[in-house]
Amino acid sequence: MAVFTPVSDGEAEAFLSDYDLGDLVALHPIAEGVENTNYRLETVGARHVLTLFEARTDAGSLPFCLGLTDHLAARGYPAPRPVRRRDGGWVGTLNGRPAAVIEWLGGAWLRDPSASEVEAAGAMLARLHLAAADFPVPRENPVGPDAWRTLADRCATVATGEDHAILDEVEAILARLDPWAEDLLTGPIHADYFPDNVLFANGAVSGVIDFYFGCTGVLAYDLAVALSAWGFDGAGRPIPGAVEAFRRGYESVRPLTPAESAALPRLGQAAAVRFTLTRLHDRIFHDPTKLVTPKDPAAFLRRAAWWAEA
Repeated sequence: MAVFTPVSDGEAEAFLSDYDLGDLVALHPIAEGVENTNYRLETVGARHVLTLFEARTDAGSLPFCLGLTDHLAARGYPAPRPVRRRDGGWVGTLNGRPAAVIEWLGGAWLRDPSASEVEAAGAMLARLHLAAADFPVPRENPVGPDAWRTLADRCATVATGEDHAILDEVEAILARLDPWAEDLLTGPIHADYFPDNVLFANGAVSGVIDFYFGCTGVLAYDLAVALSAWGFDGAGRPIPGAVEAFRRGYESVRPLTPAESAALPRLGQAAAVRFTLTRLHDRIFHDPTKLVTPKDPAAFLRRAAWWAEA
């Protein structure tokens, strides 16, 4: 369960006094995610998400992240709108953490999506890139190449056995990826477009959530991240037809340029490095008091070999 900061009903009620949302009815922890603390917040006649932003989410990034979802929702995209406080802001403080109340979107993420659902998810990512194109607030990628180097160096100070072998493979890939993205289209990207961040209802995408890694970046890199997420199983094995279905859906809305198509294998390897390193770091430096289970970094590293041959 991804609850890093416990919140009592009384603490939630005090926090809600700065909103026009009515009385608290129930507060339930949400057992998804690995970055922030989330609760399902029920008030009289309404349901929202209460999010407490933990250490990896920079409070200074929230105007971008919340502003982007608000911008997208205003254009008819199924992103959750943040709720304004009485003072007009989106972010308050709860138990020492920046916190916000976000619109609840119906639906559920799919653990075994069909080819048509994977295609629909691809089309929705392309819609995001188009709808976000005029969002004016910039944000540097918080888990970009500079962060990869920092994570690798920190892991190397204590890594042994399998973890050290993973780092050796990562270093070899990094040496091949310099430079890894040049002269490609950029704009606001989600940067974490995994199946558990895309909700479905009645066979259609009903919501796209968790924009807290969102940033200004290479659009085709965002696609490569998504292809790496949707196109492989939990062990890192390719799912037959899934990469093709997602890309088909994406390009039905925003066709790739020739340069983007040519760069995809390199960008896919970059995506594999990014998620391998964050998972490896989380495993090595895992705090056993936190109610969250680190993910296997080797499962994401296996995608790099597939991309190298794509």
